Amino acid sequence: MINRTRLETLLKQEEAKFHAAHPKSFALYQRAKKSLHGGVPMLWMIRWAGSFPIFVKEARGAHFTDVDSNDYIDFCLGDTGAMTGHAPRATLEAINRQIEKGITLMLPYEDVIWVGEELQRRFGLPLWQFALTATDANRFALRMARLITGRPKVLVFNYCYHGSVDETFITLDEEGTPASRANNMGPQVDPRHTTKVIEFNDIGSLEVALSAGDVAAVLAEPVMTNIGIIHPDPGYHEALREITRRTGTLLIIDETHTICAGPGGYTAAHGLQPDMLTIGKPIAGGVPAAVYGFTQEVAERFSEKLAVNDADVGGIGGTLAGNALSIAAMKATLEQVLTEDYYTRAIALQEKFTAGVEGVIKEYNLPWIVKRLGNRSEYWFRPTPPKNGGQAAAAVDHELDRYMHLFALNRGILMTPFHNMALISPQTTEADVNHHTAVFREAVRSLLGEQKI
Repeated sequence: MINRTRLETLLKQEEAKFHAAHPKSFALYQRAKKSLHGGVPMLWMIRWAGSFPIFVKEARGAHFTDVDSNDYIDFCLGDTGAMTGHAPRATLEAINRQIEKGITLMLPYEDVIWVGEELQRRFGLPLWQFALTATDANRFALRMARLITGRPKVLVFNYCYHGSVDETFITLDEEGTPASRANNMGPQVDPRHTTKVIEFNDIGSLEVALSAGDVAAVLAEPVMTNIGIIHPDPGYHEALREITRRTGTLLIIDETHTICAGPGGYTAAHGLQPDMLTIGKPIAGGVPAAVYGFTQEVAERFSEKLAVNDADVGGIGGTLAGNALSIAAMKATLEQVLTEDYYTRAIALQEKFTAGVEGVIKEYNLPWIVKRLGNRSEYWFRPTPPKNGGQAAAAVDHELDRYMHLFALNRGILMTPFHNMALISPQTTEADVNHHTAVFREAVRSLLGEQKI
């Protein structure tokens, strides 16, 4: 339905509009190129729609302002890292109090016990440890799993997302053969030596992959994200748990994105029973922090093989993990921000967001879908929901993604970069959601040639 020549022309128009509206950001970008590789602090930022990133002046709640004084509704929210909204008051107050008392001491603080007890309550696992990112939490959990089981490999799902964990950069090619993921930059080890990869929702392939008895752990998001939102088929998680137990394989559930499902993530909402659980990003209100928890059985098996004198040089842990500032931020965020009331309101508003997008899709009879999980949703340019990562990846349209993102950005809306995901924060309003619906409709009309831009 989309005329590609027209799309190319529209993209150029939107890029010109973007450049005209952001002269100060562009000047800062040019200055940054003299000291920062690519003019950006993190490599992936070179992909921002518009050809250079917006420089932010300040952010509060569900909005932020750039250096050119443009205001934006933020539906990206740090790709879940700021799902609490920017600068939540309770977290800010806790951070300010703690800064006056010290940030890092390499010793525990009483609040860490409260956080551990709250994690027990939310996720159902009895024992917890701390990290600074979900990537590290996943790395540490995988090390524990390999030590416990004595097995060399892990299993992940095609086009999974677990941060920058080396083992997860593996996909299935068109013939279903495992291969290093495209643009896997300088891998330390070919992931085919460390990892098995199968499609999500494929119970038969799961049986085969785990039957050899060489897989230490399955690392899985309970609902796939970052490649659309791919829900499990009915009964899939029950099968995943039964097969992993039968084959002596540990099950690690990564809730870093799926914490959007509720206070205890998808695990609590659907009664999952993982051996280990990891989560990062939003639990400290934007301050770098992550945790990983595990069962009593995992703890006992790990302790049996742990040499105490080598505990600090075994590849698990970090000097700054569990620092006082992170702990204070986690306590305040878990206690006062990521509450039942927050999820009740945010999920209801996300339902309205999803309904608005679906209404436009139906109005113009588009072969597109929108999927939702809790207060997270994403629209996708295919007519039916994908069952796995391979199906979702086949529907990726980089030019159309870029256009929809840039069109929204030029009209005061930030979506998650490189795909069209939206999160609802405590401060998001119905007016914010309605504005997105109107802009989405305008973008569709422009693509179909019904309106001048």
